[in-house]
Amino acid sequence: MHILTVLDHPNPNSFTHAIAVRFGEGAADAGHTSEVADLHAEGFSPTWSMADIEADAGAGLPEDVSSEQVRIERCDALCLVFPLFWWGMPAMLKGWVDRVWTYGWAYDDVDDPNRSLQPKRTCVMLVPAGASPQSMAPHGYPGAMDRIWTTGTLGYFGMPDARVHLLHGSQGSDARRAVLLDTAYQAGLTIAAAQGTQ
Repeated sequence: MHILTVLDHPNPNSFTHAIAVRFGEGAADAGHTSEVADLHAEGFSPTWSMADIEADAGAGLPEDVSSEQVRIERCDALCLVFPLFWWGMPAMLKGWVDRVWTYGWAYDDVDDPNRSLQPKRTCVMLVPAGASPQSMAPHGYPGAMDRIWTTGTLGYFGMPDARVHLLHGSQGSDARRAVLLDTAYQAGLTIAAAQGTQ
């Protein structure tokens, strides 16, 4: 498969970047090709603007949005890598989702609210989180995030079976970080085509 990894972290020396690199190494060892969309390094604008609204009304897409859609169209699977931020995505990745996965290209909520216009793709989310499972689970945060991301977002985009890896303890010891890096490597090594695709 060809995999697009979308990375959101401004520091190229961050653990989040290291997670993305390790995922890519696993994917390469499995025989996949890949490319990385490093949103900060590339200067992607996450800001929803009048140009985006005008595109929804029939004007041409902003160039940065159309370029991202081309990258998505040539991939068979996606990996989203970002640190957990207030129980959600940081602004850069959230803006990428808001702007790039446009109505009429990604989904159709008029004729069929549950219909994706995109082919089925595998999606893996690798999310470094400083919080422990014990601090999150009693409040139902993991289930809520999974529903928002997989059902309420990616489900509209042909990826209803997205796999979310909350990488707890990402600010912990070197030994703990080594375990998380191995999780990222294994996610790349074992990623498979979405069911129902060749």
